[in-house]
Amino acid sequence: MLSIQAILVPTDFSENASKALSYAKELAKGTKAKLHVVHIVEPVIYPADWSYAQVGFADIEQELQKNAETELEKLRGELSSEGFDVDTKVLRGRASDEIVAYCKEHQIGIVAMGTHGRSGLEHFLFGSTTERVLRKSPCPVLSVRLESDMK
Repeated sequence: MLSIQAILVPTDFSENASKALSYAKELAKGTKAKLHVVHIVEPVIYPADWSYAQVGFADIEQELQKNAETELEKLRGELSSEGFDVDTKVLRGRASDEIVAYCKEHQIGIVAMGTHGRSGLEHFLFGSTTERVLRKSPCPVLSVRLESDMK
C-alpha cells in the first residue's frame, strides 16, 4: 500500500474540485492520510486608469477570503463528521505557486485537483493552474475532470 500521510485538495468550490475531493477521500481512507483542503484567493487585477468612482479592491479580496473561510469551515465540518482528519486554509497569491509551496511546507504526498479541461484560445488566455502544478510539484498530482468536460 502507498505510504501517503497527507493529501492536498485545492478547491475553487466547483464541481470539478468536488470530484477531486471524492478521489482524495478514497485515497485517505486507504492510507489513513490527513486531508488538507485549501482555497487560494488570487490578487484582483484591474486597469490602473479606470475613470469612474474608486472601487475598494482590497475590500473585494477581503470579502473573497471571508467567503472562502466560511465555505472551508462547512467542508471541514462535513469531512470531520465522516471521520477524516482535515486541515483547511485560505491562501493568497498565484494559485499554482501557493499550491506548490504548501506541498513543500506540509510534506504533502499527493495533490488531488480538479481541472476544467480548457483548450484552444481559452487555455491560451487563462492558462492551466493544474498544468503549472504538474510541472512544479514535489509530489504526484492527480488531475480530475468531469465527464462533461471531456466532450
